[in-house]
Amino acid sequence: MAKGVLVDLTRCIGCGSCAVACKLHNGLEWDPEKPIIDEKAVLAGENWTVITSHVVAVKDREVWRFVKHQCLHCLEPACASSCFVSALRKTPEGPVVYNEDICVGCRYCMLACPFGVPKYEWDQQFPRVQKCNMCFSRVNAGQVTACTVVCPTQALRFGERDALLAEARRRIADNHAYVPAVYGEKEYGGTSWLYISDVPFEQMGFK
Repeated sequence: MAKGVLVDLTRCIGCGSCAVACKLHNGLEWDPEKPIIDEKAVLAGENWTVITSHVVAVKDREVWRFVKHQCLHCLEPACASSCFVSALRKTPEGPVVYNEDICVGCRYCMLACPFGVPKYEWDQQFPRVQKCNMCFSRVNAGQVTACTVVCPTQALRFGERDALLAEARRRIADNHAYVPAVYGEKEYGGTSWLYISDVPFEQMGFK
């Protein structure tokens, strides 16, 4: 069964452990000019995961909410469809993976992605397209993603996508504070990363 991750935004405290784990696991460089935890943090060649902060209204009071951003690993990825050399492909396990050895640098994937995820290494002599690969080596070995392992509040839950979707619906049914929708269930054909929240998704920058 295809894997996925359920992100419960009501449990995220914005600690950034997931973003740090992503860097360490993938050997990504640190760039102080490109923060991984910030209200304006954006994905970059060396930042495959970032956390953005938002001040939003919940029941007539202002609260902080934090959103983890990374590749959503679409069920029918436009990036892979647009790649004429198949450098990007959807795996049966769930992750959308990238083969830098056959990439020709056309960057069609960057234009095709509805979430604007893939980033190009413009400053490198031999640039690559960079994005979260959902820890494919770990997932393929039966392990969970690095970001999920370190989350101290269990805001991230790894598992089979169908089971995660059922869990998301159960939480929403049990607690009416949640928005009655699972982001990623159907958006752009559905994604392997699923989000639930007590704040309307559009208030936190979701497309």
